[in-house]
Amino acid sequence: MGTVYAVGFGPGDVKYETLEAREVLSGADVIVGYKTYVDIIRKQYPEKEYLVSGMREEEERCKKAMELAVAGKNVAVISSGDAEIYGMAGLLYELSEKETNFGVQVKTVPGLSAVLSGGAVLGAPVGHDFCVISLSDLLTPWDIIEKRLRAAASGDFVIVLYNPVSHKRVDKFKRACGILEENLPSDIVCGYVRNIGRDGCSSRIFLLHQLKAMADDSEIDMLTTIFVGNSETKMVETPDGPRMVTPRGYGVK
Repeated sequence: MGTVYAVGFGPGDVKYETLEAREVLSGADVIVGYKTYVDIIRKQYPEKEYLVSGMREEEERCKKAMELAVAGKNVAVISSGDAEIYGMAGLLYELSEKETNFGVQVKTVPGLSAVLSGGAVLGAPVGHDFCVISLSDLLTPWDIIEKRLRAAASGDFVIVLYNPVSHKRVDKFKRACGILEENLPSDIVCGYVRNIGRDGCSSRIFLLHQLKAMADDSEIDMLTTIFVGNSETKMVETPDGPRMVTPRGYGVK
């Protein structure tokens, strides 16, 4: 009986891959994943056997990984960033409980999520309490997403938005911006990072009232992570340009 590893390989560049993830991927008999992620990993592990599938095929992909483990293979199911944060770890554990005939051990291998790697590009935007909300309504009803946005804004959390815009969800991104604008001052400091840890990485720091227009200008897409500051978040000038910082509360004057 093999083992299924839920592996987060970070944002893409090999330097962001943890030593544990590298060890597991190097020792895996089969690497299983979404095509876009496999294309990234294959460059580093070209000799491996791969099982590739597309978007919306996550459950079938994980079931096949379980079947391979039953056959004695050690299998790595990959997710970009961290395998727990909108990744495959939870689904694998659910299947291991439901499909008792598998009897496969599942282990989670953590990775560097966009909230951390993207935050580092901007400076220190998540230096205090924060929450992460995905704007994708493929698996989560939109009314729940709206409820969470309002709660996070009213709680003065730093809000990190994943999956902000797709071809079908530009209007919903604008609705999300409207909710934030209703509940937060228009001059809240925000930032985004696109293509984190990959070629063409770009970032920008701006104010909340500028966010909605960026969808029309195609600045924001599914490869973008957005950081909406709290009431204490500020821009700090450095020799390398402005940085987005949420103070921890040390009272620096």
